[in-house]
Amino acid sequence: MLSLLYVLISGIALPIGGIQMQYLWRNQLGDVYSLGLGSAACLGAAVATMTGWCSLTVGSFICTLLCTIVCFFVTLKVSTQNLITFGILFGTFIGSLGTIVVTNAPNGDLLKQYYLWGAANFNLEGVTVGDILFSLVLFAIGIAAAIWSSKALTEHFNGEIELSNRSKALLLLAIMFLVTSSVSICGPIGFISLGVPNLSRIVCKDTDIRKHYLISSAMGVGLLLVTYLVVRYVNFGIYLPISATMAIIALPLMAILFMKK
Repeated sequence: MLSLLYVLISGIALPIGGIQMQYLWRNQLGDVYSLGLGSAACLGAAVATMTGWCSLTVGSFICTLLCTIVCFFVTLKVSTQNLITFGILFGTFIGSLGTIVVTNAPNGDLLKQYYLWGAANFNLEGVTVGDILFSLVLFAIGIAAAIWSSKALTEHFNGEIELSNRSKALLLLAIMFLVTSSVSICGPIGFISLGVPNLSRIVCKDTDIRKHYLISSAMGVGLLLVTYLVVRYVNFGIYLPISATMAIIALPLMAILFMKK
């Protein structure tokens, strides 16, 4: 049941976070991982796994939240275009640290434990009750903030208003809380936070972000559920990571996206 709960949470949190980023940046390439969240989650999980100083999910939580705080303050100082550039460079830097930690794993068992988390198969190994409660609180905050900011984000995307840097920073913090609720427990899941929001905007031309919350959430949950069932029951006797399997399943959707554009 917990696995299906996080299929649901991830299918909602990641696309909503993605569409918020696209509206905030007024850019279809907006993605929650562009600011280093995925790399930070992997670094935190790697350090926790290799050192044993805390649980894998706690380490991931701490690192992603630190990443959020850094991006929060950077948002107060730089333009949107420069923020995207900073996010890419920051993510690369954090990813490099994670690579160093992983390649110096004390033994193969720890390396396997870290890899299984990164494969994002919703096995929830090593997840505690505290981890679950913490992620649910973050998810609730993120959803509440998404609903509260929907009108302002729509007007900002349409060019009717310009959000202040402080408002952008607060929105970014809320988005990161939303996405961290999934990533820290399940590991990073590609495509869904970038491809699904773009598909939603192809299906529905209305710029009201609330409609895209519903459409992209339905698409995200549906795509993740299909991928989860394939990985669990139609795996041909081999281990299929969620992210890799989703990329294969989502290829036709990507083809539609490019043809429409």
